Amino acid sequence: MTKHATIDAQRRAFDILCPLHVEMDGQGIIQHVGPTMAKLRHESLIGLPFWHEFELIRPKKILTVRQVKDIAGQRLHLRFRNTPKTPLKGEVAVAGEAIVCNLSFAFGLVDAVRNYGLTSGDFASTDLAIEMLYLMEAKSAALEEVLELTKRLRTAEKEAQQLASTDQLTGLANRRAMSHVLLNWVQTRRAFACMHLDLDYFKAVNDTYGHAAGDKVLQRVADVLNSETRQNDIVARVGGDEFVLLLDGITDQPTLDRVAERIIEKLEVPVAYEGQLCQISGSAGTTVSTRYPKPSPDTMLNDADIALYASKEAGRGRHTFFDDQLALTTH
Repeated sequence: MTKHATIDAQRRAFDILCPLHVEMDGQGIIQHVGPTMAKLRHESLIGLPFWHEFELIRPKKILTVRQVKDIAGQRLHLRFRNTPKTPLKGEVAVAGEAIVCNLSFAFGLVDAVRNYGLTSGDFASTDLAIEMLYLMEAKSAALEEVLELTKRLRTAEKEAQQLASTDQLTGLANRRAMSHVLLNWVQTRRAFACMHLDLDYFKAVNDTYGHAAGDKVLQRVADVLNSETRQNDIVARVGGDEFVLLLDGITDQPTLDRVAERIIEKLEVPVAYEGQLCQISGSAGTTVSTRYPKPSPDTMLNDADIALYASKEAGRGRHTFFDDQLALTTH
């Protein structure tokens, strides 16, 4: 075997066993690098001075090839001079005229894998870095699973909370959600109106056309209530055909009368169901938080209910505002 063939065979062996090695000649000029070292630098290192590319940190004051040979067998700590300045550790061996510096990553393995896109194929099969990579991959996979599971749990929790606070037929808030908001608004002394709405003649729809027709009517009622309220208002179905509206910032009677009149007018438009027209109306009663020195949810709901039944007794299809006269006749 010729000298060149022997050198080529040695280099191929080093490439397999030490993919991160650097070979320099007696003048410190880089003659060959392992495949992983070549991957770390986009430009070719061949023909460049070793000291131009690497900074020796320990041992210090090693500036010549002769000094490098003298520390053969000792552990070296060095890093690239150019960014990224990846820290490395290694050992020097003298092979005839060649000086081989076998390198590995120090504490920068994780950063190196990320910065250079390294895989297990970039390391010798006996390198403990492989085990580290497997651990990193396992940790990454486990972390992704945890994040995905957390995401699913949060989505499920959000859906569960929504289900717990939503009337499934109409999509409106349910009594539980309404009670929570009502208590919060009372405790924070918010100015608002509490309107209690009850459907008129709804039982006749169920009795005549069936519960499917009644469900369609209730869904139409929800559409009407949503269309006549704002995003910051609360519309809740609190019973079979009972609804509570919490109207944020509205406390004057003329405005509340107009809101109720528009709702009742729209509710009186017949709802078509399987060739039949389902006719209903609505009665409403309202009280406002500003009439009480210290409002409470129970008191406001009770007074709105009293005003509602005053509307029923007055002939249905109308709105009654809770006032001092109603208060005197009921308390």
